[in-house]
Parts: sequence; structure tokens; C-alpha cells
Amino acid sequence: MNVACLGMGWWSDVLADAIQRSGKMKITACFSRSAEKRQAFASKYGCRAARSYEEILEDKSIEAIINTTPNSVHRETTVAAARAGKHTFLDKPIANTINDARALTDACRKAKVVLALGYQRRRETHFRWIKENLEKFGKLVNAEANISRDRLGKIDLSSWRYTAEGMPGGVMLQIGIHYTDVLEYLIGPVNAVSGRFARLVLPGDNPDVASLVLEHENGALSTLNASYASASEYYLMNIYGKEASAYYDLHQGLRWLRRGSEKSEPVSVKKSDPIVEELEEFADAVRGDGEPEMDGERSTRSLAVLLAGIKSAREGRRVEVKEVLA
Repeated sequence: MNVACLGMGWWSDVLADAIQRSGKMKITACFSRSAEKRQAFASKYGCRAARSYEEILEDKSIEAIINTTPNSVHRETTVAAARAGKHTFLDKPIANTINDARALTDACRKAKVVLALGYQRRRETHFRWIKENLEKFGKLVNAEANISRDRLGKIDLSSWRYTAEGMPGGVMLQIGIHYTDVLEYLIGPVNAVSGRFARLVLPGDNPDVASLVLEHENGALSTLNASYASASEYYLMNIYGKEASAYYDLHQGLRWLRRGSEKSEPVSVKKSDPIVEELEEFADAVRGDGEPEMDGERSTRSLAVLLAGIKSAREGRRVEVKEVLA
């Protein structure tokens, strides 16, 4: 499947590398407003550097767009692709607002093109194992999660990713959304959110530390901490059930503890390639084989959970997700 890459940030290279590992897609063109970036990308991946986005949209040999543009232009770029009959793989979050998310989702539906969102964390094999074995956990009651990275001295304040306008909610919208997604994937939909945000270490105008309390539809409560101000990269996800609990962290892998046991047992899972998996799922959906796991509707609701947390932190109150979606 011939694809064009749009937006030449660092994540575009991550996706392009995965496309090359897959072999199901071929990058035939790319575009960025920066001539230097698009020429560098074209040289690296052996594709054509288009002079404009319109040039890509008019090229009938290109079937799909791999879109890593800033959140604020997801609507404009995806709607244009849909009108040109091009399918879109869009990096999360789907947009910065619910209106934009719904507009681009509707445009893809009306044009009958596939829209898939990049939420690779839920595909990691430790989370897949928990999902496949949930019946052994009994009633799920609680969870705790942490997703942290060290960005001190590593951020570019001219980048949209680190500004309140480009990435409202800061660290929670940029990386925390991966783990709100995993929590909903494992425990079920979130009804309400309470949030607190702070800027403690990094320069700029955006939170680098954030915490959410999530109230799930089934009554369970979960907490998520996200940080760009920690000493190192770290991931934690503990899921507590009445009959069993699972513990995952970056350094020790996956363990689980069954009722009556005194020690947790390690769980051996094969390493996968989640980014390749989601891109291949997208390619298969374009060919009429299945549907994306994270489509426009699901990703709009995922965004709403984060926006509820941002609204809660701003207003100092518990916010229901349906209020954000209204």
C-alpha cells in the first residue's frame, strides 16, 4: 500500500521505521512545511519530497496518509485527506477539542475512508496478557499507573508539543493519554475524572507533572501519575481484582498474584512490535479486512477523558466525561 508521510517531527521517523519493518506499506512521498526536514526525510526513506500537501492529495497512486502533524491541524489535514479519498493513520490524540475530533471523524465516515489512531501502548504484550486473563481476576476494584520521562534540558520551547496552546494539559495529554487508554482498555469506560496539574521543573507554560483519579463505569477507581520531571523513564501499571492482581513495571516486567498466594509469580510474555501491529491493522482495514481497534469514535472518547481531567484541574472540581462530550 502506497502511503505518504505528513509532518516531519521525530515521531514521523518512528512510524517510518516501523513501516519499513513491516513491508506491508511503501512510503512514496512526504511533506513538511520545512523544506529542510522534508528533504532529509525523503533522503532517509527513499521517497519523493512533495512541494505541497495538495500535490500528495492529487496523486492517485497514494492511498493513505500517515499524519503526525500538530494536534491543532489534525482536523484540517485529515478532512482534506478524506475529501481526496485518502485513508488516514493519525497519531494520538485525535485533536485538541471534541469539535475537531468529531468533525474529522465525520469527514472520514462520509468519505468512506479508514481512520485509525496510534495508541500502541495497549498493544504491549503484558497488557494483552492481562486483558486475555481478566476472568481470573474477579471483580476489578482498583488500579494505579505511572508514565514518566525525563525531559529536563531536552525540550524545545518552540515546539508545539511543549506549549499550552499546542498541547493543552502538557504531559498528561502528550503521554498520560496512553495510560488512561490502557486503564479503560483493562477496567472499562471512565465516567468521571478529578485532576491536579503542576509545573515544577521544566521551563515554559505547560504542566510537567499531573495526576488523575478516574472513576470507572463498573465502580472501580484508578489513579494515574504522569511526569516529564522525573529522574528517568518509568512505566507502572498495577491492576487489582478481588481474586487476583497484576503488577507491571518497566524494570521487573509482569507479575501476578492470586488469592491465597503469598508471593507474586512472574509472567513470561513474548516481546511484540506494537507500532508495526497498529500500522498493519490499518493497512488491513484499508484492504477491507477488519477495522482499527482505535477509530475516530473511540479516540474522541479517549480525548474526552483527558479534557475532563484538564477541566477538573482548572476548576478544582470533579468533572464527568459526559459533560465534556455534551
